[in-house]
Amino acid sequence: MRPLKPVPAIERIVLGILFFVLFVAGWSLATFGGFVSPIFLASPARMVREGWSLMTEYNFSYDIGMTIWRVCGGFVLAAVIAVPLGIAMGAWKAVEAFFEPFVSFARYLPASAFIPLLILWAGIGETQKLLVIFIGAVFQIILMVAVIVGQTRRDLVEAAYTLGATDAGIVRRVLIPASAPQIAETLRLVLGWAWTYVIVAELIGSSSGIGHMIVDSQALLNTGQIIFGIIVIGVIGLVSDFLFKEANRRLFPWSLA
Repeated sequence: MRPLKPVPAIERIVLGILFFVLFVAGWSLATFGGFVSPIFLASPARMVREGWSLMTEYNFSYDIGMTIWRVCGGFVLAAVIAVPLGIAMGAWKAVEAFFEPFVSFARYLPASAFIPLLILWAGIGETQKLLVIFIGAVFQIILMVAVIVGQTRRDLVEAAYTLGATDAGIVRRVLIPASAPQIAETLRLVLGWAWTYVIVAELIGSSSGIGHMIVDSQALLNTGQIIFGIIVIGVIGLVSDFLFKEANRRLFPWSLA
């Protein structure tokens, strides 16, 4: 093992699986061994039984679908607005000077703090939940994209000007292609944060979704269902993360050099 030395793909998979095996083994030891009360932590076997019950008897697949839809809807809405604005802020310093103070201020405001206001403005329907995710993601994306675009290598810009590029051409042909892989990576990271926001939104005033199920299970002290819901979120996040990485690899092959 050496610092920053790449690990072969097969070895990465084996090590990743090994961690989960050890994690489940420790969990099983704590629960089956009687070290933790079932009231506070369900065993893996009970979690599987409760998960099966949720899927077959309580239509939990509908809750999963609703949560995924909310995450995707709020995240896409935030990205559509934030990415162009972030590019503009990174490319033109006057735009950055105009927007950055407010964006820097707003990104520190927790999305959960807006829930009471959003319920008053939009009710407890889907609009409120989409807005929670939107508020939680949009300002982070704007600032991160602006920083990425602003850090584009100056020699690339100067070379493009030397070859006769216009200002608009610099943005379109230099800044955006050079920044696109990192912008995509930023979107991948913020998508993970969006899952936090949607669960918070579903904990309050919701009749569907994974967060709603977790709250109901808490009232019944059913830790098996709570853990199953948490694991479902993790699995969906892991799959979406893999898909995002694969899409980035195919869309921006020059970033692999």
